[in-house]
Formats: sequence, structure tokens, C-alpha cells
Amino acid sequence: MVERVREKIQQRIVNVLENKPYSGVIQALVMGDDSQIAADDWQLFLRTGISHLMSISGLHITMLSGLAFGLMSFIWRRIPQLATRLPTRKAATVAGVTAALIYALIAGFAVPTQRTLYMLMVLALALWSGRQLVSSQVLALALFVVVAIDPWAVMAAGFWLSFGAVAMLSFALGARIGQTHWLKAAIHTQWAVTIGMVPLLLIMFHQASIVSPIANAFAIPIISFVVTPLALLGSFLPIDSLLMLSYKVLEVCMFVLDWLNQLPDAVWQQHTPFTWTLFPALLGVMWLLLPRGIPMRWLGLIGFLPMLLFVPQRPAIGDMKVTVLDVGQGLSVVVQTATHTLLYDAGAKYNQQSDAGSRIAVPFLQGEGVKKIDGFMVSHHDNDHSGGMLSVLALLPVDWFASSIPDEIALDAAAEKMKCYAGQIWAWDGVGFEVLHPQLQGYEDPKVKDNNRSCVLKITSTSGSLLLAGDIEKSVEAALVEQAAGQLKSDVLVAPHHGSKTSSSERFIAAVAPGLVIFTSGYLSRFKHPDPAVVARYQALNSRILRSDYHGAIQINYMGNQSGIEALPWRSQNKRYWHDHFY
Repeated sequence: MVERVREKIQQRIVNVLENKPYSGVIQALVMGDDSQIAADDWQLFLRTGISHLMSISGLHITMLSGLAFGLMSFIWRRIPQLATRLPTRKAATVAGVTAALIYALIAGFAVPTQRTLYMLMVLALALWSGRQLVSSQVLALALFVVVAIDPWAVMAAGFWLSFGAVAMLSFALGARIGQTHWLKAAIHTQWAVTIGMVPLLLIMFHQASIVSPIANAFAIPIISFVVTPLALLGSFLPIDSLLMLSYKVLEVCMFVLDWLNQLPDAVWQQHTPFTWTLFPALLGVMWLLLPRGIPMRWLGLIGFLPMLLFVPQRPAIGDMKVTVLDVGQGLSVVVQTATHTLLYDAGAKYNQQSDAGSRIAVPFLQGEGVKKIDGFMVSHHDNDHSGGMLSVLALLPVDWFASSIPDEIALDAAAEKMKCYAGQIWAWDGVGFEVLHPQLQGYEDPKVKDNNRSCVLKITSTSGSLLLAGDIEKSVEAALVEQAAGQLKSDVLVAPHHGSKTSSSERFIAAVAPGLVIFTSGYLSRFKHPDPAVVARYQALNSRILRSDYHGAIQINYMGNQSGIEALPWRSQNKRYWHDHFY
């Protein structure tokens, strides 16, 4: 019955707001379906720090529950017959919880929605009991209930952000003497949440919106008290004008947010801080949020310094750090030298809103403190290699872009664009790069498959080498063995075509003779990569085998002054009890 109601609500919104660009946002606010929000709009919400508002969030459920509580309280206390039978606060509490439950059901009862509902129920029980409970007790009890019902909630960023925000507000606003003007209280609330969430945001997302306080101060009341209630009424009542009015208000809100997003340095972005820096940062936050009258509260800013000053170490001259990202069935490799960064491929595009470039490659690069990609090479035009390409170009500045992609695909984001072809050579910080394939004249042959146009890149540092072969198949492997056999020898090989049986011929493997081979494939993928016969060929050469579907991302440190080549699978460094015994 609930799903039938949800479907009818969705159809009503689609019919009334047909072809309007922000109709997906209205759907998200009413029924929790954010799949129709455009990728560009998500970026706008993230950069302005209001993404928590653009779907059914704890804030919306709490606001709606509060409206129901206030409305019932207003009515109940004016009817003596009702007020004498049941105290007004208890009646209002029932109304608030009922409203929250109905809204949560309409939202699809997702885990974050349930979490908010359980928190509200704990608060409702405290109000119903008539006991005087301090906010810390209610928060601790709510946290216990949420974790008891859903132990996996602790793995979600939203769990820490939602409880963290409430805890910060309780600390900053609780146990204060006297009345505060509503405007001053609102500013203090926004300040407490903004400064209090910075450490968690930097640890989890390595960015924090500078314009977030302004954007939230503007958007929270408009979205929560105007857009969402009007959209809900317009969805349940046959009054199209309510939905249209809700949409018009949303349009104004989006215009202001876009203006804020255009401001210079709207987002503070940096490397992912080391975990230990969270502790001094939280101490600094607590000192900053102490009551007025405590001297030198500004000293709390010192607690943020470790987060800002301790940066990831870059390789030395002649060394490099290579990270084979886990993008599922696909490929994306980051190569870092002392002062340069190369991205080879960008993984797949999953749907209109999501791809490996925006979800995996760019966040990893930003977490490493990379503000600009010096070189971006896309081996060929298959989705699992080029699907995230446009997101990378849109989200990070790129000096030059090289690929075997057809000319008709327009790419204007990179400063310089070129074809990749055999013979291209350059050096960064003592590390040599050489393209071994394709031949320049091969682009003119329409019979050549996309796979066989893959850019094959050999990278050589002072302590070892790496071969990135894209999706080349046996015919190209044979040509490379004939034309460039001496250049193929490499310490590490990212297996061609994910270990498909159409690649990794015996002669090619013998020419490369890798000490380590990495297969990049999706867990339980329908392609069943890597092929067992291919794995056996590498094992016959005593090559160490790592797989992204089992080992996750794989970091390879080429360190000339230490132990040579060091391969660190992510899952062996970050073990969890649910990981396969394969590790």
C-alpha cells in the first residue's frame, strides 16, 4: 500500500512539473527519490554545503514533526475538554511522532530516515514520561537505540555527522542562562554547526564549504518551512498551484545558491588529514564554542593546525607512487612523482548521476592533496575506461589530455589535447614516460577495434618500472613483441583487458616478465575476469598476483633509497572482519 501511494505521488509530481529542470529536487524532498537530480545540481549542493537539504533528511523530518507538534499544541490547549483528558504536551508529542512516521514511510523508510525517526521516538518518550532529561542523556539513549537496531550505521558518514551536529548544538547552546534574541540565537546555531562539523567534513570528505553558513542560513528556512510543506500539500491534494508555487520558490533558492557557488574560493579543499589530527581539532572546536566570557577562546583555532599543516608525503626525485584504484569492472591508475600527477583512465560511468571519475578518482586525488592533474591519459573509448572522463575534466584542472578517442568527441576542458601514439616521450622529476602503442598511422584504419587502439604506457623510475596496457588484445601484443620487445620488460604490469582470455599471450608475458601483475576487475562481474588460464600463465612465471576485486585499491611505492618496490593492497592494510579469507 505504501509503495502504491509513493508511485502515485511520483506520477503526480512528474505530470505537474513536466520537463522542469528541478522537478527531481521536488521528488527528492517529497519521497526521498534523488535519482532524478542532475549531476551538476548535486555539485552545486555539495559546493554550497546544503546537500543534506536536497533529499529527505533528518532535518526535514524533524521540522515536519515540529510543525505537527506546534499545530497540535496550538489547537489542543484551546479545547478544555481535550486538555483536561490528556495534557497538551503529550497530545502534541503523539502528533509529532505520527507525522514523522508517515513522512518516513513516504520517503521509503531508508536507513538514514529510520535513524532520525528512532531519535525522535526517544525524545518523544522522554517528553511523554514527564521526566527532566538533559540533552546529553536523550542523545546517548537515541544513539544506543540506533546502534542496537542497526549496528552497521556506524559505517555511514551520515551517522557521525547527524549525531555530531546534535552534540555540537547541545554543547554550544545548552545550559546557558537568560533569553537570547531569536536572530542572535539563529546566528549562534549556524556558527556552532559550521565550525563544529569542519573536522569531520575534512576527515570524511577533505573539503568544507566556505559559503555554507550563508547558504544554509538562507536555504534551511526556505526549503524546510516553505518548499517542502508546499510540495507535500501539492502532492497529496489535487491543487496544482501548490506544487507550482513550491517549484517557483525553489527556483529562486537555486538562483541564489548558484550565485554563491560562483564566488571565488567558495569551497576549502585540501588533502585528507591524518586520523590522529581529529582529536586536537575537536578539542579546539570545544574551546571555540565555550560560553562568552571565557578568555582567549580564539586559541581553539590552534587545534586545527595539525589538520592543515601535516600533508601527505610526495615521492622523492626519481621515485614514484602508483595507485591502482578499485573502480569495479574498469581501470583507473594514479601515478605521482615528486611534483607531478598523471591519471591513466577514469573508470566507468554507472548512470546519469554517477561515475567512477566523480565518485572515486577525483575524491582520491583531492584526498592526496592534488589540486591539478598534470597529464590525463584515457587509453580508449570503452565505458569502463573512459566513462568517468568528463567528470574528471569538469572537477579538476588538467594541463594536457591524451587519448585514442575519436575526434568527434568534443573535449574542451583540458588546456592541451592530443592523440597518444608510439614514440611520445617525456620525463617528470627523474621518472621517464614512453608511449609504446598505437602507431600514429593506425588511427586511419577503420577496421582496428577500440581495444587495439589502447594507449600503452611504460613508466620507468630509478627503482623499477610499470607497464599500463589498456585493453590491447593478442594481435597488438604480438606486434609489440616484434617491434618493442626490449622496452616491454617491466617490474609491474597492469594486466591487459582485465585478464581476459583475448589478451596476455605467452610471448607477451615472457617479454614483460613482471614480478607483480595486477588484475582490475569487478567483484563477481559477469565477464568473469580474470580468466583462470590467463592467471595460470602468470603463475607459471612466478609473478605475484593481486586483484582489485579481492584486494581493493593497490598502492605501489617505488622507493630507490629503501626497499625498491613495495605493493600495499588496501584491504590488507585496512582489515575488516567481513573481508574474504583470500587476503
